[in-house]
Amino acid sequence: MTTARVVLDRCAELDRFSSMRTGLERVHLSTEHAGANAVVARWMEEAGLRTWTDAAGNVCGRREGTEPGLPALLLGSHLDTVPDAGSYDGMLGVVMAVAVAERLRDAALPFALEIVGFSDEEGTRFGKALLGSQALAGTWDEEWWTLRDKNGVTLHQAFLDFGLDPRRIGEAARRPEELVGYLEAHIEQGPYLEAADASLGYVTTIAGARRFAISVLGEARHAGGTPYHRRKDALVGASEIVTTVERMARASECIATVGRLHVRPGAVNVIPGRADLTLDLRAATDTERDAMWTAMHAEMERLCADRGLRLEVVETHTAPAAPCAAWLQRAVVSGIATTGDAAPMGLWSRAGHDAMAVAAVADIGMLFVRCFDGISHHPGEDVREVDVARGLDAFEAAVLEVAATVGVAR
Repeated sequence: MTTARVVLDRCAELDRFSSMRTGLERVHLSTEHAGANAVVARWMEEAGLRTWTDAAGNVCGRREGTEPGLPALLLGSHLDTVPDAGSYDGMLGVVMAVAVAERLRDAALPFALEIVGFSDEEGTRFGKALLGSQALAGTWDEEWWTLRDKNGVTLHQAFLDFGLDPRRIGEAARRPEELVGYLEAHIEQGPYLEAADASLGYVTTIAGARRFAISVLGEARHAGGTPYHRRKDALVGASEIVTTVERMARASECIATVGRLHVRPGAVNVIPGRADLTLDLRAATDTERDAMWTAMHAEMERLCADRGLRLEVVETHTAPAAPCAAWLQRAVVSGIATTGDAAPMGLWSRAGHDAMAVAAVADIGMLFVRCFDGISHHPGEDVREVDVARGLDAFEAAVLEVAATVGVAR
């Protein structure tokens, strides 16, 4: 059996740890999370790594380098999922990392090799993404302890129920001097590699994102008795905002999505008096993203003023763009070149990843693997065995390129 086949079979094995009877959902600090951690720890041990679960619930493994106590090159991704998920978002990167560690079992590396399966990247349970990687990066916010899941359980209580001590969360944090860098393999979650007929690509930067809760306030009145010149229809104003957001984003290098729209009072015979919507705005650089928001916000204000509506905006999330380190980009490019693609495609990641949190404490690099039709966050998520095989070869070669670079530096 090929290593790529083993990787795919292991991803399928992780599907067993799901809270859904006919689909896949595995959330932070759940029974399913514990089961996945245990299986991945066993695979790490079989690859010759010492394993532990850290203070944030991340499953970790380490093999020493040419001498004990050297800084580590960290490989990893996440083991949690969205509801009704596919089998490869996050999991493929963890399982590929274990396979590469197995291949390099006898290699004399000038650093320790560590693997981490992050406990929470998606934020499905508590509405806050990157909990596992932010704990590792030392950027934990004490206010998060009061976050609640859909059943009212706080994050603090969930830690206790999982057997973790919230007071020790700081023990998960790593220091820059402990890490050589971080490499993450991940499905692309987009159609660009497939369109280029390429198995693999390297990431140049991870998108900077801002999210907003937007309210359009009008006046609820009788749908039949109110003439058009007297109407202050919040839904019509919100609809114009939605189409304007798409038009402006399509004409730029930004990605903008209105993901929710709620109308009140929501009666068939009442003019909508309020419409609440969300906006997710991403770009390769913070400068591009922020300039687009300034322009969009001004246009929203104009549209509402023209209709006698009020606009309220609350920013709910911001994350800076996370550029991949040039030297790790070169290592990944060098790794891909060993598979026969001498000029691989560079992409900016439209999706967020654990790497963007780890960037606070270490240089980062990412390898993208082609996925079918760009589908992700969906049961139809799929990868080809040949692409996984090439990805394994490239990932292994990238680690060896990092070793060569670090060895020269030492």
